[in-house]
Amino acid sequence: MQGVVTGNMMDTPLLIIDLLDYARQQFPDQEIVSRREEGDIHRYGYQDCWKRSCQLAHALDGLGVTSGDCVASLAWNTYRHMELYYAVSGVGAILHTVNPRLFSEQIQYVIAHADDKYVFVDLSFVPLLEQIQEQLPRVRGYIILTDEAHMPNTTLANVKCYETLLKDQSESYSWPRFDENQASSICYTSGTTGNPKGVLYSHRAMVLHAQATVSKHLLALDTDSVLLPMVAMYHASAWGAPYAAPLAGSKLVLPGAGMDGASMWQLIRDENVNVGLGVPTIWLTLHNFLSEQEITEVPLERVCVGGAASPLGMVKTYAERYQVYWQPIWGMTETGPLATSLPPTPALMALPKEQRYELQTTAGKAAFGVQMEIFDSNDEPLPHDGEHSGELRVRGPWICSRYFKNDDLASFPQGWLATGDIAVIDRDGHMRVVDRKKDVIKSGGEWISSLEIENIVSAHAAVNECAVIGVKHEKWDERPLLLVVLNRGAQADADAIYAHLKGKIAKWWTPDAVVFVDELPKTGTGKVRKNELRDHWFHYLQQ
Repeated sequence: MQGVVTGNMMDTPLLIIDLLDYARQQFPDQEIVSRREEGDIHRYGYQDCWKRSCQLAHALDGLGVTSGDCVASLAWNTYRHMELYYAVSGVGAILHTVNPRLFSEQIQYVIAHADDKYVFVDLSFVPLLEQIQEQLPRVRGYIILTDEAHMPNTTLANVKCYETLLKDQSESYSWPRFDENQASSICYTSGTTGNPKGVLYSHRAMVLHAQATVSKHLLALDTDSVLLPMVAMYHASAWGAPYAAPLAGSKLVLPGAGMDGASMWQLIRDENVNVGLGVPTIWLTLHNFLSEQEITEVPLERVCVGGAASPLGMVKTYAERYQVYWQPIWGMTETGPLATSLPPTPALMALPKEQRYELQTTAGKAAFGVQMEIFDSNDEPLPHDGEHSGELRVRGPWICSRYFKNDDLASFPQGWLATGDIAVIDRDGHMRVVDRKKDVIKSGGEWISSLEIENIVSAHAAVNECAVIGVKHEKWDERPLLLVVLNRGAQADADAIYAHLKGKIAKWWTPDAVVFVDELPKTGTGKVRKNELRDHWFHYLQQ
């Protein structure tokens, strides 16, 4: 048998540091703008980011950080965190972005599980580490991301100031070359049950993900893009924004800790942001602020929305009130994270608006390299006809193949990642998540999609947000309960909501009760805590 004939191409590795190297050469003065915890707005170019990342690399060498070591960050979206993204992985170490919104016991667990050597921490998270440092004996020291003038009094042991650490270091560095499959970073899932699980990314995966992200089929970024990632850099790599923006030459606007509507609007207005990233609740927060201030003209052109289903009401509001395209995307910590998108192509925008809005509530289509299938309970693939629903499974070059230090492969059947989402895929490739496996409601042996009901209710003019959960029922086992948050100053009763639902869903899907609440509990990444709602309301129909 004839042997394999390989091509005569250079075997150069795909490394994360090369993304910033490219940006500093091609777009040296393109800005990175940050709101700092010190209270001011900081701005510099990709060339400056490169020089300071070189200084940080020297500092890491001085701290004794070596290839394969984990270095943690507890930090907001700022230029200093950006420097960590490049310098830590650039020297061959692994950046562990710790989610400060986890419970303190979980933060302690993930730092210990990753065996982090140092922790770089923003000012606001110092007290959090002070409470758990005694349970972290293997951490060698803590570096506070500020200058000497703002260094706090702290009980943390072996504390250093970030700016002092960088001072007097050389602005050039001989970056090592190594295998592109070497680990670059790790992010732990924010699951609501059990300990968080680590997703260990590689350089190759992150570079390929960045190349896909800038393409027209995902986020369509270029030098005219002014990108505001309202998804935190401590979770799922801020959806790849710190890697994609330098590659595309985009202006990058980092909001720091300012996740409220007023702070968001200030940056959007002052920096002429035209592309935003974030979960639906972030854009609901912005809408609520703009509505209160009676603002309708915004520089935004697109908001790219993932992390939860896109409500039809918000899709329409952004289109008709602000002339902003609501661009659905889908992914998970385990998928790099971006896997699907629905960009505003000419063909899509030519559709009647109601048909277009409906497509914008899907997750869009898979990017090149991402394979998607839906499977039934017997592990058999189902047709892509827009009707059959099953568990969504994905695979590809930036999809996780197993969890860090975890031999349980139950989530990875036959080489796929089982997402836990119940989905349908139509003949054109549009994927729609109809529910989470853990959230779907089983009533009298039949399934009810909570997401579909929520999508319809969200379009009611008086509704700000809503959630549907399954609660205990003596005869049917479970029945849907609808929880509604009204717009400020708006009025509606259960009859109005029922009238809005009538004829849009199967009659037996109609929620048994509508409860009006002041707010819905959220995770640190802006998702509604349905497990908490179920715990609180589970016996509501039996009272």
